[in-house]
Amino acid sequence: MGAAQDLLSNYQHVISSLTFLTGGSGIFDVVVDGEMLYSKHAVGRHAQPGEVLELFTASYGTDIRRFGS
Repeated sequence: MGAAQDLLSNYQHVISSLTFLTGGSGIFDVVVDGEMLYSKHAVGRHAQPGEVLELFTASYGTDIRRFGS
């Protein structure tokens, strides 16, 4: 999964909980620490490569350093 790899390789040191919810009717939601970060059902399409990572950065701020930097 690209979204999981993006989030965990860059922000594993600040994420306490990462959940991917899948289900019928094309549901694919990404929830980080209890906050809905992306919902395919709401948007109507799969996330583009890097999109979930960009949403995380926009939501949590650009001042959080990436893991290993």
